[in-house]
Amino acid sequence: METPAIIEAMLFVAEEPLTVGEIAEVLEIPRTRVEDELAGLAARYQTGSAGIVLRQVAGGWRLYSHPDAHPYLERFAATEKATRLSNAALETLAVVAYRQPVSRGQIAEIRGVDSEQALRTLEKRGLVTEVGKAGGSGAALLYGTTDLFLEKLGVGGVEDLPPIADHVPPADVVETLERPFRPEA
Repeated sequence: METPAIIEAMLFVAEEPLTVGEIAEVLEIPRTRVEDELAGLAARYQTGSAGIVLRQVAGGWRLYSHPDAHPYLERFAATEKATRLSNAALETLAVVAYRQPVSRGQIAEIRGVDSEQALRTLEKRGLVTEVGKAGGSGAALLYGTTDLFLEKLGVGGVEDLPPIADHVPPADVVETLERPFRPEA
């Protein structure tokens, strides 16, 4: 892959402006070359018919939508597809992904709060679906993730999700974090 394409990819995924130094460090190339590549990309976006522009802001570089596209982006932002998932929905989605099939009650028990609205949102977005009913009285609905969820995550199956243990702090850290919130004995 060529350097301009790598820089584009970095700028595309960055949540904050990237400095020349950060880009140079990752690519292991001189800062002057990064500056030249960024100037070239910015010029290419300005003269072409691209829907994005590259700007130097806040001490770094960042991709922005082209100003001429703003009326269309405003209309797009008002659609349901454009809205982001809330933290509650993301937490619920994580529980479903790692514990599926899982009932609404189990999700609420794990999260410590009712997750009905979050589940509805995830179903509406096509990320989770009913996959069956639990045995026993009440026959609670069970939820699982969809192929769209796997597609959005870029994985072939739930077995390809990163191990949850990699994201859970050790027990002594959890104990230390929870101690201030426990009632005094």
